[in-house]
Amino acid sequence: MTTDELKQFCAALPGAQAVLHGPPSNILVCEVSGKKFVYFKTSAPEQWRFSLRVSAERFIELTDMPGVKPARYMGRFHWVTIVDVARFPADYLAELVQDSYARAVTSLTRAQRAAIA
Repeated sequence: MTTDELKQFCAALPGAQAVLHGPPSNILVCEVSGKKFVYFKTSAPEQWRFSLRVSAERFIELTDMPGVKPARYMGRFHWVTIVDVARFPADYLAELVQDSYARAVTSLTRAQRAAIA
């Protein structure tokens, strides 16, 4: 899966929207009702690095893999950064994104969840 395909997949989830934040953060955030579930770094040298939230168990599993590291400032909340998305199987990335999306949705209020469905 390419970075563009991954961005399209994230933006296609129900209620998701992509928001571009300029300097100094330079990130493209995919969120649902204001809750982030993934983000992409848009500036060099880390351009198109991809970060998402995972479970504590997956955090340990993923950070042991080459090309995956704890996300800067967000690692303590079990966010990981994938350096090159093309090296990961598409179905595995889709599963990780859907899990992060589900975590964001469950943190919404009942009314916000109803508006998405």
